[in-house]
Amino acid sequence: MAEALKEDVAYLWPWLDAPRKSETTSHAELIRIYPQRSDVPLEAWRAMFERAQTTIEVMVYAAVFLHEQMPDWNDLLRAKAADGCRVRILIGDPDSQAVRLRGEEEKFGHGIESRCRLARLHYAPVLGVEGIDVAQHATTLYNSVYRADGELFANTHVYGANAYANPVFHLRRREEQGMFDAYAASFEAVWSTAEPIRE
Repeated sequence: MAEALKEDVAYLWPWLDAPRKSETTSHAELIRIYPQRSDVPLEAWRAMFERAQTTIEVMVYAAVFLHEQMPDWNDLLRAKAADGCRVRILIGDPDSQAVRLRGEEEKFGHGIESRCRLARLHYAPVLGVEGIDVAQHATTLYNSVYRADGELFANTHVYGANAYANPVFHLRRREEQGMFDAYAASFEAVWSTAEPIRE
């Protein structure tokens, strides 16, 4: 049933994985923890974004895996924007100190800078599409955020490790001022500093 509904088992039947009384109420927002981003099934990414009706937000340095694993990613964004969904994409400024430092920390050299440039090329076809905004930022990312309405994946950043090898929290907003809202607020804070990318 969960597969047919494209929902997580723990979300449909939370009592199967009910938190202990000693745990905070924010735990109720947590659907699942994936040890690595590469463990998140492609179907889970697609299903979450396909469910979006009002909001899609992505805050990353590059996340070129979205285009590589979903060749129709831009088409999905166009379709969602055409249906009235607000799409905002934040990618890293390849010339920023924050991106260069991340490359040094991960011993990836200029790889991250080149991936930021590649991400910009991937998003070029949707620049100027009504309802889709793409911007670049120069902030230190402590996590990447992938949001669709009241659901998101938060990909934590572990020092020295590539994003694909870092844990992911799958969250569903169930209370105000919880974990979900903290990640959503971080997106807004970075968006306020970003530079729009034009055609």
